[in-house]
Amino acid sequence: MNIGIRLHDTLPGTLRERLGFARAQGFSCAHLALSKALPDFAMADAPRLLTEEMAARVREDFAAEDMECAVLGCYLSLADPNEEERARIQAIYRAHLRFSRMIGARVVGTETPASPNARFDGPQQDSEEAFRLFLDSLRPVVRWAEEEGAVLAVEPVWRHIVSTPERAERMLEAMNSDSLQIILDSVNLLSAATVDRAEAYIGEAIRRLGDHVRVLHMKDYTKAENGDVRSTACGLGVMRYEALIAFAKANGLPMTLEDTRPDNAEAARRYLEQFA
Repeated sequence: MNIGIRLHDTLPGTLRERLGFARAQGFSCAHLALSKALPDFAMADAPRLLTEEMAARVREDFAAEDMECAVLGCYLSLADPNEEERARIQAIYRAHLRFSRMIGARVVGTETPASPNARFDGPQQDSEEAFRLFLDSLRPVVRWAEEEGAVLAVEPVWRHIVSTPERAERMLEAMNSDSLQIILDSVNLLSAATVDRAEAYIGEAIRRLGDHVRVLHMKDYTKAENGDVRSTACGLGVMRYEALIAFAKANGLPMTLEDTRPDNAEAARRYLEQFA
């Protein structure tokens, strides 16, 4: 099993040190969100900062700890209604796609929240208007991914524009590109409306999206009295992992943990390994 961790969830340090902490806890791959793992990295400056020289240093750090970069994170809203802001964000994605190829990352990972200044707050995030705006903004980014030989992987989240397995499937069909794939975070798909049929709903996601999943995000969840889903580290909730682990093993997929702390990350990894 290829289990990893978000580097910003390790003990603080340089990139090399964070990778060393992850390796010491038994992880073999990592999710790298540059602005969270490197305090001096500003996402707004990504097109200028993500150079070949920086890529060489990052590759060297990963190689020194025998770690794989499973995900290079770029979690900015592609659905900003302001055309100028949207173009700025698209340029940051383009830089990350190029950089992902240079460092050998499997995917550039993203989600689909509405912009803070968008007109689709709350329930309107999953409106057709929001979905169409997102697709229009996504098209050139997917084209750049194709040109770079890179992969953009979208993570559906029930609160976001791409909120369900069905909508993620529609997105994939609309783009029709091998350079657009999926990060499957099962807990992020669960809401008060679906949590009581969690296993069936996750099974639906695997059936609809399985051929396009490139990475799994792994965490656990508990259910609040009001029905809300609260995420936590693996092994601290009620999540059933058998189907997910079987899916990951059958397809050779890396799994990166979320919602861990340095003092429970290794226990979360060991919890998952018992399902191998």
